[in-house]
Amino acid sequence: MTKILYLHGFGARPGGFKPTFLQQRGYEVVNPLLPDDDFDQSLQNAREAFAASHPDVVVGSSRGGAVALGLELGDTPLVLIAPAWKRWGTAARVGPRTIILHAPADDLIPVGDSRELAANSGLAPDALVLVGRDHFMGDDQALAALVAAIESLRRG
Repeated sequence: MTKILYLHGFGARPGGFKPTFLQQRGYEVVNPLLPDDDFDQSLQNAREAFAASHPDVVVGSSRGGAVALGLELGDTPLVLIAPAWKRWGTAARVGPRTIILHAPADDLIPVGDSRELAANSGLAPDALVLVGRDHFMGDDQALAALVAAIESLRRG
């Protein structure tokens, strides 16, 4: 069973819609609390969950994406969903085993931020997948792209 460390966004909590969706698809999901008011504590919680769980894939959504950029992932693949890396944290690059999902019409995090992150990181053009209706990324197309990204990276 594929184990996912899911790092939620601002205002979300463990057990939200997307981690529950992934569990219902047969993934084991580790979903730590990332307090909205303390980025450093969020990063610490994520580091501890990463060390304890040894996930096959890390998924970071919005602010959780910024948290994910602060982890030392080694060769663990990363899926970012509309990462809010310009709003939180200091990292501006990701590793080569990264796929970024971003809705073109996202009104909270500009898709240009993900384009910039992909360019900073030297990712292949197909590593940025423009999908979904909005920042929430809860529509069927976005959820299917999330599963496809996880499976693509897991296989390797």
